Amino acid sequence: MLNSRIMTTRFSNRPLYLQVRDALAERIASREWAPGGAIPNEGDLARQFGVSAGTMRKALELLESERLLTRRQGRGTFVNDQASEELAIRYSNVRQPDGQHVSENVEVLDAALSPVSEVEGRRLRLRLHDKVHRIRRLRFSDGKPYLLEDVALPAALFPGLSEYRTASHRIVVLAQQFGVLLGRGEERVTLGSASPDVARALQVKPAAPLLTLDRIVYTLDGRPAEWRFGHCHLADKCYLAETK
Repeated sequence: MLNSRIMTTRFSNRPLYLQVRDALAERIASREWAPGGAIPNEGDLARQFGVSAGTMRKALELLESERLLTRRQGRGTFVNDQASEELAIRYSNVRQPDGQHVSENVEVLDAALSPVSEVEGRRLRLRLHDKVHRIRRLRFSDGKPYLLEDVALPAALFPGLSEYRTASHRIVVLAQQFGVLLGRGEERVTLGSASPDVARALQVKPAAPLLTLDRIVYTLDGRPAEWRFGHCHLADKCYLAETK
């Protein structure tokens, strides 16, 4: 059981509700509060942490806005399952023409634990002696390849990942397994053309037009958790961009 009291000092400039939010998020990350389970009510939590009801309410509202919790009127507050389809698709913008998620299969072409490259170091904010889990994989929809992607994950965030023979290809599932809380993602989209090796993998003609997808998913506290560089043949699909 984690210590519920919030340790503050008169030298701290961090608002108390953010300290409470961090402590609650740690309970979720450590799975003290399991996905799908209810958490204690607001009043009980305020007493446990020795803070006002208003401070606890503000912390819970922030966690809800960050999609870690869902409050249901008359039923309580529940921990979101980060590996659920509803939350997983927020990092996937390639969709069917009607906006629905692409039903797919994934083939891992190569996976290794390697020293970070210069470009990986820049994108993941790592030092050159750090290591990454480097994965190349091919995504299929209706039996046809549509996305070839190279993925790098900081080894420090996902220790021992290379030992998982059936590791998920979804960052949300990996994050939940390793106690990593995810926050925002950003993706840079440019138009490119298929090199010979990419063309072979995607079964298109060399120099065929493709989308290049450069995506970083960050942890809740702003650290890069995954960098993906993908080559996408849209065919009958679309790229869905949402603004909120």
